[in-house]
Amino acid sequence: MISFENVSKKYQDGTAAVDSISFTVQKGEFFVLIGPSGSGKTTTLKMMNKLIPLTEGFIYINGKKISDYNIHELRWNIGYVLQQIALFPHMTIEENIAIVPELKNWQKDKTRKRVTELLQMVGLEPEVYRNRKPKELSGGEQQRVGVVRALAADPDIILMDEPFSALDPISREKLQEDIIHLQKAIKKTIVFVTHDMNEALKLADRICLMNHGKIVQVGTPEEIIHHPNNKFVKNFVGKSTSLQSSFLLEDILTPVEDKNQTPTIPVSATLEEVLKELSTQEEILVEKDGIAVGTVNRQSLIQYFFSELGNGGNVND
Repeated sequence: MISFENVSKKYQDGTAAVDSISFTVQKGEFFVLIGPSGSGKTTTLKMMNKLIPLTEGFIYINGKKISDYNIHELRWNIGYVLQQIALFPHMTIEENIAIVPELKNWQKDKTRKRVTELLQMVGLEPEVYRNRKPKELSGGEQQRVGVVRALAADPDIILMDEPFSALDPISREKLQEDIIHLQKAIKKTIVFVTHDMNEALKLADRICLMNHGKIVQVGTPEEIIHHPNNKFVKNFVGKSTSLQSSFLLEDILTPVEDKNQTPTIPVSATLEEVLKELSTQEEILVEKDGIAVGTVNRQSLIQYFFSELGNGGNVND
């Protein structure tokens, strides 16, 4: 479906953002690019739809060099979802979703039917949301619209550049679940950039781990975890999964009396997400199935760390 052959992106000062990489994304695959800041993952993604021109090598889509595609033909067949949702604020939700179908001269009835179908697909009641403006939606709702806008003209490929990283933990968790269920239904080829290994392990069919513009390892989540190519892979995965893999928020909750309070974080939240929330507040409220089930504070988390150390864990892994 998408193939890179010895692709490099070099700048005039000699910096190689991407350095002679080769890989193939299969049709219908959920392929995740991950790595530390500056690893080249976003540059790699943007070269696929020619937002960034490559310097050396070749990129093929369906066996055809991207340089041989008309730029509009190429991009109309590739949906693109950003971290910055970038909905047009003066347009309704329906108008935002309908942009590409209208550019492709779809009939109005067909476009309206498509908007209805897509809103239903992500749990947004069409007659409630189609005439709203983006400012009337929550961040999570806006990002759902961003996802379905990318799907509007039924492209074969969806590129997603850290689409959930700016969201609160509850919205992020929900959208990760949504995209898993959505992919089962639509079976698109998705290339997804993230810096979060837990997110990559949750979503990916295969993961491509990059560092300093090079590919370090490509494999399934199981291969990346259990058969790391080298120390860098082991350390990168370990920092995300060692303590966090055994972490269960439900085990350290304090019961809550007022269950009508607004929850802050889901009970399925990762250790990283809990730490992020506790960096700005002393105590957070935890929900399960929309109901407050307890609280967690800094002291209970410290006690958890000490208990793990006592059991032979290492919080620095």
